Amino acid sequence: MNSDSVTIIQEQKTFTQAEFDAFARLSGDDNPIHVDPEFSARTRFGRTVAHGMLLYSVICGAISRHFPGAVQLSQELMFPAPTFANEPMTLDIQILERDEATAQVRLLTEIRNPAGDVTLSGETVILL
Repeated sequence: MNSDSVTIIQEQKTFTQAEFDAFARLSGDDNPIHVDPEFSARTRFGRTVAHGMLLYSVICGAISRHFPGAVQLSQELMFPAPTFANEPMTLDIQILERDEATAQVRLLTEIRNPAGDVTLSGETVILL
């Protein structure tokens, strides 16, 4: 693979509690850390936090818009810090490597909060 390390997508997204609640209904993951502000206020986070898969779905959508028809071959994700509702988050996707022979592209995916802390970090390999 050839190394590119170029940011190709940067988007802003502010998640809402309504989105956390809707994702909980859709996914069946109604853990109170995501949907119950009173419960969450008593946790180490102090408020509700986004579902990891909700964050991943935003990453998937951005990749699909930029690479129409691409097939995801692999995905690694970590969530080193929480994502809270009503904070403007920044989504970055960078090309790390591109292999023209196999039509595979390795991407770095990140979501950062206003302080610059990474709340989602991952690598994705797609087939173009």
